[in-house]
Amino acid sequence: MSKMHIKFHLNGQEVEGLAEPRMLLIHFLRENLKVTGPHIGCETSHCGACTVDLNGKSVKSCTLFACQADGAAITTVEGLTNPDGTLGVLQEMFREHHGLQCGFCTPGMITRAHRLLQENPTPTEEEVRFGISGNLCRCTGYQNIVKAILAAAEQLNAHKAPSSSEAVGQNVEAAE
Repeated sequence: MSKMHIKFHLNGQEVEGLAEPRMLLIHFLRENLKVTGPHIGCETSHCGACTVDLNGKSVKSCTLFACQADGAAITTVEGLTNPDGTLGVLQEMFREHHGLQCGFCTPGMITRAHRLLQENPTPTEEEVRFGISGNLCRCTGYQNIVKAILAAAEQLNAHKAPSSSEAVGQNVEAAE
């Protein structure tokens, strides 16, 4: 079978390579690009360990051919770190709130939580639980995962909200 040339943006960087048409994206990421954040779990889309963000949607990379990602923008858990390499807000909140035990589901869970907070910056506990329901964790019981996501939402929203003096200044300008 002849290999196909594919090119896409991965965590903000353009990458390319050759893949057989039947190669799954999870295998292309891990084997060809050595991006090992997304994990291979069930290979049937049930566990979510392989979740990546593709063109603004959470997808399970075990159900997508690598060639289907040609031209796409993909973010993995590695792409959620700060520019200086330190942990991003979600990653830090998972650490701080003990939202992991064995860590196997964590990269997919964090990547899904990232998209969830993009879609709904102020989720309720129930909305978080529903939003991550496609990602399984066999160790934690989800309590601390939910706490971590809610804490990340709170922290991210605190950074977005203008201070009271900025808000007053904006209101004065609007009134003029």
